[in-house]
Amino acid sequence: MTAGQLSLTAVEAVRLMLFNAQHASPDRSRRQAEWIAAQEIADIAVLTEVSSTGGGDALTTALADRGYATVIAPQPPTRDYRTVIACRTPNAQPVPSPVTVTPHRAPAARITLGDHHVGVLGLYVPSRGPRQHRNVAKRAFQNAVTKALPQLHALFPAMPVIVAGDLNVIEPGHQPPHKVFGTWEYDFYNAFPASGFTDAFRHLHPEQTAHSWYGRSGNGFRFDHIHLTRTHAAQITACDYHHEPRENGLSDHAAMTLQLRLSGPSTRASPPPEG
Repeated sequence: MTAGQLSLTAVEAVRLMLFNAQHASPDRSRRQAEWIAAQEIADIAVLTEVSSTGGGDALTTALADRGYATVIAPQPPTRDYRTVIACRTPNAQPVPSPVTVTPHRAPAARITLGDHHVGVLGLYVPSRGPRQHRNVAKRAFQNAVTKALPQLHALFPAMPVIVAGDLNVIEPGHQPPHKVFGTWEYDFYNAFPASGFTDAFRHLHPEQTAHSWYGRSGNGFRFDHIHLTRTHAAQITACDYHHEPRENGLSDHAAMTLQLRLSGPSTRASPPPEG
C-alpha cells in the first residue's frame, strides 16, 4: 500500500485512532507521526493536545510526509492547543465546526471511504485550568459541545458520525471513583447518549475497567472517548485502548482505536450534483 492509498478492507471499514500528542516537541512529534503511520488501523487519526507552535507544525508535516493525504489542522488565533484530523485518503473535506467556543479544539470533517461517507468531530476539552480561572474554559467548551451534538445529525445526514477526543471527564460509575469531578462534568458525558450517541468502548465492553491516563498517585482515569451515532452502533467491530505510546514515552495517554463496518444504504455516498 503506497502513501495516500487505502486497502480494499479500509474502504469497507472505518479504522480510526485517537492519540493525545501531549504538546510534544518537534522531535517527539516526528516520532509520534512515525508510530501512528506504522499502525494499519490508523487510516483516520484524531490527535488532541497538539501545540499551535513548532511541535504541532512538525507533527502535521510529518504526518503528511508519511502518507496522510489530508491533514486538517486549524490554527488558533492565539496560542492554545488544537485538535488535528489526519486521513490517508485525499477524499476528506473540512466542514465548519458546530462548536462555537475555541473551534480549533473541535474540527469536523466529512470523509469518503470507497462508496461511503463518514462524519468525524475531534475534541480536546480544556483541563480544569489554573486556580484563578478554575473550570471557566472547560465549562464554556463543554457547554458549546453539548449544544452542538444534536446538530451533527443534520451536518452529516444519514451517515455514521464519530466523535473522538480527550474529554477530560470520566463516566458515571467510573472505577476507581474520583470525587474531584462535579455533577456538571458527568452531565457533559451524559449529553452524548442524550443526543443519540453511543460510547463505542462501552458498547463492546460494558463491564470492563479501562483507563487511558494515570495521575501521579497511579490512579487511572478513562479520559479518552469515542462516541458513535446510536443508529450505527451495531456496525462497531472493535474498540480498544493501546498503552504502547504511554509505555514508550510518546505520550502520557493510551491511544484508542475504533473499527466500524461500513454496510447498508445509510452510509453510501451520493453522486455529486450535476451542473
